[in-house]
Amino acid sequence: MRPLLYALAALTLSTAADAAPKPAPGLPAGGVSMGNPKAKVLVEEYASMSCSHCATFNNEVFPEFKKAFIDTGKVRYVLHEYVTPPENVAAAGWFVARCAGPDGYFKVVDTFFRSQAQMFDTRDVRGALMAAGKAGGLTEDEVRACLKDPAQLTALEGRLKAAVDRGVQGTPTFYINGEPHVGEASLDELAAAIKTAKPLKPAKKK
Repeated sequence: MRPLLYALAALTLSTAADAAPKPAPGLPAGGVSMGNPKAKVLVEEYASMSCSHCATFNNEVFPEFKKAFIDTGKVRYVLHEYVTPPENVAAAGWFVARCAGPDGYFKVVDTFFRSQAQMFDTRDVRGALMAAGKAGGLTEDEVRACLKDPAQLTALEGRLKAAVDRGVQGTPTFYINGEPHVGEASLDELAAAIKTAKPLKPAKKK
């Protein structure tokens, strides 16, 4: 995953040299969750910020999925970060989401996905990152600093390795109580999988 460092250079070389890197406070090393931690069903999604299918899910399916299953306490949802071409765009989006912290993470994700099509049409990646960062409560200087922080790359590489080790090969990939469902999913398909999901296995004690 180290080649990501070189891909990101085009985005980061022109950032403010005197901006101090902003830490990513209060977020776990793995996926970021929302919903009832004691829910009987765990839905995990592996997504990439540069994946058009992931953007479609976020924009068209996730709002109703959240309303029906997450907000009602039936499902705990965990978003895992992955990268697909162009990898530098996906990585930069995840960096900004992490820098926004717990309160801003999903706001950055949603804003970036909703601007993704326009971003690719105009090729204004920096503008999309700045807008997403603003939605997550970051200033432009904080976004620039975030993109310069080498610790962000190291942390993302660790999460990507964990995804690869699990067998994830593309996005979107869903796991419902540990059972994989690869590719786009409609609300009806997710509802059916949730209804028939096997009981969630307890986490192994270390």
